[in-house]
This record gives sequence, structure tokens and C-alpha cells, in this order.
Amino acid sequence: MREWRFTAGGLVEIELSYTWEEFQKLPRVNVYADFHCVTRWSKLDNLWEGVSTREVIQRAGVKPQAKFVLLYGYDSGWTTNMPLEHFANPDALFADRHDDKPISPEHGGPLRLIVPRLYAWKSAKWVKRVEFLEKDQAGYWEEGGYHMVGDPWKEERYR
Repeated sequence: MREWRFTAGGLVEIELSYTWEEFQKLPRVNVYADFHCVTRWSKLDNLWEGVSTREVIQRAGVKPQAKFVLLYGYDSGWTTNMPLEHFANPDALFADRHDDKPISPEHGGPLRLIVPRLYAWKSAKWVKRVEFLEKDQAGYWEEGGYHMVGDPWKEERYR
């Protein structure tokens, strides 16, 4: 974890940068939520633990013109996008624990975004950066034809 760093930037008053130790000292939340995959499976009743996306929004001082976010993963070239309103939902968080255990690397650990109200591909694995944007920008899967929002209740799988 010595090399790990989380940053937040773009349309913000304060660019954020945290080491793993610093990130772990931020206020923590627990969220009970289901997890829906675009391939039509769901995992119900998950306990996610970590730092609320609202905490990051507040600390960075996100500017009013920001309407979207773009998230970057540690895996080279991988990004995902979403409207700020989904990122800012009370149940969205940067999770480092799932069902009382650290999130394993194969499931996106040490840190992954969890946005329960969107399909799982929007819950970025191996998160390293969030950028606040005025205009939407397609991420990796969205460039390949996946939906720009990904609401499972509207079955927004593909464009």
C-alpha cells in the first residue's frame, strides 16, 4: 500500500490526494445494498464499508457546474462515467470492506466504488481517481456500446 494514492480533481475548489493511511482516517459509513450485474445476476443484502462519496464531494468543494464524474482505475486505461447525481446518492461509497472482510484484489480491492443504484460496471474497481466534469465523457465500457447511465431498474444495458 506504500505506492497507493487516491486523488480527486477537475471542477473542485480543492484537489484531494490521500495515501492509504490518510484515506483510512476519513469518516466511515456502512451501507446495506444489493449489487446488480449487467449480465443479469444480482447479489442481495451486501454490507459495504468505506468512505461516502458525499464525504469526498464535500472535502473537495465540488463546483456547481460539475454535472458528471469520471473514475479511473489502477488497471491501465480503464475508466467509467456517471451523472454526479448518482455518484452523490447517500448509498454510494468508496468501499474497502465487503461483508466484514477486506475487498480482495480480484473483486476490486483494496478500494472500489459502490453505486448500488447502477449496474456493477459503474462501481469502478481498483479506484485511484475521481474527476468532476461539466460534460459527460464515455468510459471504457461506454465507448464499447454500454449505456452512459446504466440504471438496472430501467434495464439500461446498451445504447
